[in-house]
Amino acid sequence: MLTSKQSQLTKRKTLQLLDEVESAKDGAAKSLYMPSGQPRSDIHSLITSNIEDAPADAIDTIAKSKTGAALFWGQEHRCLILPPFPLQESHTSTGYYVEPMRSFLTQELKVALLLVRLGEYAVGVFDGENLVSSKVGTGLVHSREKKGGTSQRRFQRHREKQMEYFFTRVCGHAREHLEPHILDLNYVLYGGERSTILSFRKQCSFLQKFDDRTLDWLLDVRHPKQATLKQAIIQAWSSTVIQWQGS
Repeated sequence: MLTSKQSQLTKRKTLQLLDEVESAKDGAAKSLYMPSGQPRSDIHSLITSNIEDAPADAIDTIAKSKTGAALFWGQEHRCLILPPFPLQESHTSTGYYVEPMRSFLTQELKVALLLVRLGEYAVGVFDGENLVSSKVGTGLVHSREKKGGTSQRRFQRHREKQMEYFFTRVCGHAREHLEPHILDLNYVLYGGERSTILSFRKQCSFLQKFDDRTLDWLLDVRHPKQATLKQAIIQAWSSTVIQWQGS
């Protein structure tokens, strides 16, 4: 019986795993690369026609992936890699053929991170994992008032004004750092609380220019700071890896 283990690996550790997989000599192994957006029926057909003992949960996981997947299946290694950014091409090969995934992970994508929580923000533009431009800061936004009545409504209006001013400032910094890269920026990722990000994006119309390059999941960020940017880009480049063992 096959048992699976899921982990989140940094780019460095994912590349190390690819080296281990590649070093195993198994001419009967299969390597399947599948871009995101494929119908589950197509994924099922591709996998079952190439791999007899592929578990059903692998097919479901690939179908739900927003970035596609690479599946390496043989006697020594059985692993599925969900990459950090969307795969664009499909490929099927005999043996452990890891080079397309290695090349994908080592390309120098230009990525912008917008990390926003009420009262704190960090904006960064990266070449690969190297920070090339950034701005971090804070702003006054009071926490929610628990009391009711007229004073509560007055406080809420004041708080909304604080949020509007804060978002306007952050939007200005986002424009300052992203606009010079508007032609060559590959992806934009957000981090923070979902409701805050939605409100910020609604107010900052400039960011609509990047809607077709915005990945629709959030980085887990509690306190946006300069050091947080360095941690967040490592998180952004991490891959989800599932490995199976047993028979």
